[in-house]
Amino acid sequence: MTARGPWVIFEDETGTDLRPPRARTWGRRGCIPVVRVRGGSRGKASIAGLVRYRPGSRSRLLYRLKVTRRRPGDRASFSWQEYRDLLVGAHHQFNDPIVVIWDNLNVHMAEGMKEFIEANQSWLQVVHLPTYALDLNPTEGIWSLLKRSLGNRATANLDDLAATIKRRLKKLQYRPSVIDSVLAETDSTWHPPDRHHEFNRSTSSSAG
Repeated sequence: MTARGPWVIFEDETGTDLRPPRARTWGRRGCIPVVRVRGGSRGKASIAGLVRYRPGSRSRLLYRLKVTRRRPGDRASFSWQEYRDLLVGAHHQFNDPIVVIWDNLNVHMAEGMKEFIEANQSWLQVVHLPTYALDLNPTEGIWSLLKRSLGNRATANLDDLAATIKRRLKKLQYRPSVIDSVLAETDSTWHPPDRHHEFNRSTSSSAG
């Protein structure tokens, strides 16, 4: 793959509510710090993220944030149409073909998504990760950093939570070295033949 080849894009999604993730913090010896927060049933913030890589180019992070308030008719997760629009937006922004690597989430496998991928093979190819292979997707590293930064932080409401997530992700967007580092931490290699793509775990051997 050359510097003018396609962008390799890893996609993944995560979500969080008003209950912050647990994290380490300072406290008086013998006293467990307690952060009081609102109940988690008031809504949720869902995030779909893309991290892009190409040799000789700057790594990037893109994301889409969706806030649902658990009202009747609200869909907490992203639909396949929203994933389609995310891919179209990435293609327009990068202005080059893209190879998307993601898991076997049901909306990724939806019939409408399959038809969309088939109709846009001129700029879009999709690779599905093996089942239960979180360690192969560098986007998981981005979510780990995000949730670590949200740990023990009490947010006032969903709007405050969404604003906090945007600030945290914006900081990551300006740190391509961090985006590179989460790829380096994955146990994976990618080999792009002409039409078929393989995504495998890296293996090593030693002589005893």
